[in-house]
Amino acid sequence: MHRRAENVRIVRDTWGIAHVYGKTDADTVFGMIYAQAEDDFARIERNYLSGLGMSAQAEGESAVYSDLRQRLFVDPRRLRQDYRRSPAWLRTLMVAWADGLNYFLAEHPRATPKVIHHFEPWMALSFTEGSIGGDIESIDLGKLRDFYPAGPPLQEAHTANLFNAAADPVPGGSNGFAIAPGRSASGHALLWINPHTSYYFRSELQMVSEQGLNVYGAVTWGQFFVYQGFNSRNGWMHTSYGGDAIDEYVETIVRKADGFYYRYGSALRKLHVGRITIPFKDGSRSGHRTFTVYYTHHGPIVRADDARRDDARWIAIRLLQDPVPALEQSYLRTKTTDYSSFRKIQQMRTDTSNNTVYADADGTIAYFHGNFIPKRDPKFDFSRPVDGSNPATEWQGPHPLEDTITLLNPGSGWIQNTNNWPFSAAGAASPKRESYPAYMWIKGENPRGIHAVEVLQNIHDVSLDSLIAAGYDSHLTAFDVLLPPLFDDYERLAADDPRRAGLKEAIQTLRGWDRRTAADSVSTTLAIFWGQELLEHKGPEARDADEPVYDYLVGHLNQAERIDGLVAATAKLQRDFGRWQTPWGEINRYQRLTDDIVQPFDDTKPSLPVGFASSNWGALASFDTSYPRKTKKIYGSVGNSFVAAVEFGPSIHAKAIMSGGESGDPASPHFTDQSQMFTQGIFRDVFFSREDVMAHAERSYHP
Repeated sequence: MHRRAENVRIVRDTWGIAHVYGKTDADTVFGMIYAQAEDDFARIERNYLSGLGMSAQAEGESAVYSDLRQRLFVDPRRLRQDYRRSPAWLRTLMVAWADGLNYFLAEHPRATPKVIHHFEPWMALSFTEGSIGGDIESIDLGKLRDFYPAGPPLQEAHTANLFNAAADPVPGGSNGFAIAPGRSASGHALLWINPHTSYYFRSELQMVSEQGLNVYGAVTWGQFFVYQGFNSRNGWMHTSYGGDAIDEYVETIVRKADGFYYRYGSALRKLHVGRITIPFKDGSRSGHRTFTVYYTHHGPIVRADDARRDDARWIAIRLLQDPVPALEQSYLRTKTTDYSSFRKIQQMRTDTSNNTVYADADGTIAYFHGNFIPKRDPKFDFSRPVDGSNPATEWQGPHPLEDTITLLNPGSGWIQNTNNWPFSAAGAASPKRESYPAYMWIKGENPRGIHAVEVLQNIHDVSLDSLIAAGYDSHLTAFDVLLPPLFDDYERLAADDPRRAGLKEAIQTLRGWDRRTAADSVSTTLAIFWGQELLEHKGPEARDADEPVYDYLVGHLNQAERIDGLVAATAKLQRDFGRWQTPWGEINRYQRLTDDIVQPFDDTKPSLPVGFASSNWGALASFDTSYPRKTKKIYGSVGNSFVAAVEFGPSIHAKAIMSGGESGDPASPHFTDQSQMFTQGIFRDVFFSREDVMAHAERSYHP
């Protein structure tokens, strides 16, 4: 490993960002994972504890069921076999990855792993796609526990987090824009990279080798490929919620003397039975829970049809588990050079959760809605569990890429996706809904999609700065729809209704609002607190109806709910802040105090005002918190994280910003050196060429 370290140079620029140079790709992988470990080893280990189903060994019994969920699909023995069967070039990279982490631990004896003290190359196959939530995490933990009970009940303090029972889920979202040369000031294509994740979820770095690798962008902690970013020729932005790639099957179970069977066609098949043991930390000791688990040919049983364990109808889930080609696709994407080579990698079809917005130096812009999408019989509703005994519900192989929803150089001159459906991706040049089966998209339109079209349809002479301005446009489009009915409701209040006088000033404030978010805006505060009251009131109904909460608000609110929501919002503001007329920036704050993975927030500690808002309301630049809050003020924990604007051409020009800073060490100057800029949407120059990197080098060293 010492010899490999000599082949690697890490150059840290003035923002602490690592630019890693190696002779071979493997050398660069060794150096980049070493640099990641320097910045935040704890997050690397956490991701692999999660990916391998080992979290309970660090977190205790509360994580047993998340580990069980993972282990239903991820078997370390199978991963070892997959590693041995993987291509030689990929094994070389996995070995370099493990060596880099182990070398870091050897060189940093003060680093204290919670569980993984030695990394093995095969472990890289447990985490091959860099999204914030994998397919496996779509399985409801509460229902999984109901089906596979074991041991005493978990402590109540853990159940809200474990079983997703919070009052309101964390909003998800990401934005990708591509601008064609005809719309740009320089005549070159541009790309907007704007993932919305939990803060500090990814590292920013550059990887360069003498074997043609030269890629920059966001790397999910612990992985050895750039997940969202660009190389010297092209770039890609992933957003979630592409085509439906997961199905549930209702299995008809028959109990016989020799075990369980399930119906398939006219025959009975025997359920596969396995045992999974989950170790967990129990104070200074360890415990374990052993589960008997069941599988059909569709996949593992994850719940009963009506949550009764003795029901004869059990639910199996099917999703793609093919880690070797998935890791190949994730890595090879970073070495593509044009649309043809990029599309060839897309043909591997192992990406199950992402849309991709693309741009390149040739001036090509493109969009792929999903990647791996199973072909099915469209007469069945695959958005709900289908009959597993009917062979007609089987997958018929993956759709060819040319059958999926794609765009190439649309006449609009721009492309957008905001986790919405693809039928507004390019304005009038968008794909047509009637041309595709319903399972080729999961989500409908959303307020950010409406906002993106509003911003992009009239955009011209785009530069990096004007692209950033577009990505930070402050219009909250959801309130264009939500507020007018409230105003009508108010006018219909009886003259002697005390709410009429009590809400008069608040209604006037909202009527006069331009529906743009700003730190000095009282109207923004009032509208968002009112909207949050509605979300908390209607959220459970929406989830029971399996509808997006915003869509449910639009169609299912009545006068009393809207008016009472505003009464509650003004009362809450009055109670918590002494007046409801409080500017948004006094409440909406950025704070980074510690290196804890889940950040603590404290109203008495320093923080910075933020004028941005939640993606729930159509904000393109998203800033939101996890719910329920434990503080009076709102502290951002999810939304804009790594954001970049990239212009392609003979050379790369890019600007970026990272939430807080590159380092996870509170003692580092790079822990919060981007915080002020982050809260104001001010971007820094990206140093991409070797000359620029060396001109702005803070430190240069071998691992």
